[in-house]
Amino acid sequence: MSRSCAAVALLALLAATALSSAEEQARRPKVSDAQLDAALSDRRYLTRQLKCALGEAPCDPVGRRLKTLAPLVLRGACPQCSPDETRQIQRTLSHIQRHYPKEWSKIVQQYAGA
Repeated sequence: MSRSCAAVALLALLAATALSSAEEQARRPKVSDAQLDAALSDRRYLTRQLKCALGEAPCDPVGRRLKTLAPLVLRGACPQCSPDETRQIQRTLSHIQRHYPKEWSKIVQQYAGA
């Protein structure tokens, strides 16, 4: 999967937390588990997004969106998410906790109370 597809997959997954109208939900692309796996396995891509979220590197459009959504995701605020989206968000957060523990700690400190 290309980086742009991985970016779309990760953004679509996290964007679910910010969409509220029925029209926006209908336009939200579905993210397959295969797309999520590809995004999570791209270490370079994830590192870049984590550095952006922490203010340690410039952000691309995906990173800017993630910075906006991080506080919502960390609080578990996704009342409009489907069960599959909720499961995928939990998987993403768990992956970051396990594979990027230093960055995870910084993200929690920076965004959990925001």
